[in-house]
Amino acid sequence: MTAIDPVCGMEVDESTAEWKTTYQGQTYYFCAAGCLKSFEKEPAKYAAAASQSEQHPGHEHSHGEHRGHEA
Repeated sequence: MTAIDPVCGMEVDESTAEWKTTYQGQTYYFCAAGCLKSFEKEPAKYAAAASQSEQHPGHEHSHGEHRGHEA
């Protein structure tokens, strides 16, 4: 299973991830020690960003861009 590094956005294989940490009961996986270190400095910032991307995977447009989809 893959996870997204909350610092850089890179995909990380959970089964082989060398760098990981737990914050508020959730495990986060990192591609490198530098990303883990950045997360540990500001965990709330990166955890919030990670939860946003999990709620809207691949959701990179603004909601104002939904044109032509009226019900």
